[in-house]
Amino acid sequence: MDAPAELALQHLIDPEVCIRCNTCESTCPVGAITHDARNYVVDFSKCGACNACVPPCPTGAIDHWLKVRKAQPFTLDEQLGWDVLPEPVDIEVAPADDIPPEVREQTEIAHAGYATSTTPPWSASHPYVNLYTLAAPAIARVTGNYRLTADDASADIRHIVLDFGTHAFPVLEGQTIGIVPPGADASGRPHYVRLYSVASPRDGERPRYNNVALTIKRVTVDHDGKPVRGVGSNYMCDLAIGDEVRVVGPYGASYLMPNHPGSSLMMICTGTGSAPMRAMTERRRRRRASNEGGELLLFFGARVPEELPYFGPLTKLPKEFIDTNFAFSRVPGQPKVYVQDRIREQGAKVARLLQDEHCYVYVCGVKGMEAGVAEAFRDVCRMHGVDWDALKPALLAKGRLHVETY
Repeated sequence: MDAPAELALQHLIDPEVCIRCNTCESTCPVGAITHDARNYVVDFSKCGACNACVPPCPTGAIDHWLKVRKAQPFTLDEQLGWDVLPEPVDIEVAPADDIPPEVREQTEIAHAGYATSTTPPWSASHPYVNLYTLAAPAIARVTGNYRLTADDASADIRHIVLDFGTHAFPVLEGQTIGIVPPGADASGRPHYVRLYSVASPRDGERPRYNNVALTIKRVTVDHDGKPVRGVGSNYMCDLAIGDEVRVVGPYGASYLMPNHPGSSLMMICTGTGSAPMRAMTERRRRRRASNEGGELLLFFGARVPEELPYFGPLTKLPKEFIDTNFAFSRVPGQPKVYVQDRIREQGAKVARLLQDEHCYVYVCGVKGMEAGVAEAFRDVCRMHGVDWDALKPALLAKGRLHVETY
């Protein structure tokens, strides 16, 4: 029999439930979580059981702990090869105090001052999550597949409408759903779930119909520019009217819009990161007559106007309804402009809204934009006598700052 001091709980991620949203890896303060093309895994030698990654996980896949011998934990290679979690072993577990002191100290130092928001706006509606799973997905039918970008644009971005028929599938602005591509990967294993933000408001793309819209870019190259065919995006972009799709979720309990009268929204996005912003803006547009909303401020970036989804409809919305600021970085003969540049140009308004208790900030797009936006906020705050490093934790704690990058 093993002595209790030789045993421990190992933190593991359930590959059957995980939707590969990257929330856990981006949240972990000590870099204990990593991933390959298929699985997210936890390094036993780095994890200090701080639980910072557990609350943000939209599915609960992150919250699994198995008894192991300290000298023989599950390796990263073993975890990367799993399709299901191994069966638990009935052995006595070491007390929490037996976490190696150096790991505990490293975790406590990193976790101190580490801030992430899992708090929704106080007036947000109650979200439903995990209604449909891989074992029992909802079946939706394609009722629309429209190209949003110009035919000669390098980016093929689609507006796809899914109708759930008699399946109850309630979603709120800011939530995501999972799509299950058919078939198997190169190793013969079923494709994992692909996650997409909902681009339609809570009453559907077509009001009073049980449907949702998605904004999906066909992936043909990876982040390094090498040719690659994105499994989920190409599957979705090639769907025809009437095709059936397996859907899981919905997911997300914090990236939600406020409902109370007078609340304002500051939205910052690039490319398909516009999906939740489109949902929130359309929700407010449909309810303009009720005068419930405050200000809408949008910063929207793309390489050229032809690659910016919803460009035409956005240009038709009146300035008194939404203050839209476009940023294009690849227009021939013009200087490169990014969303952070537009934020600085609107510095006075941005600083005022950041300090407004009724303003909620949403950032969505490629991971590379996150640092630039944060620096722009810091610069704007400094120019207007505000300490961004002190303000940011308060925004997170009150559910007023939400960042979703990929």
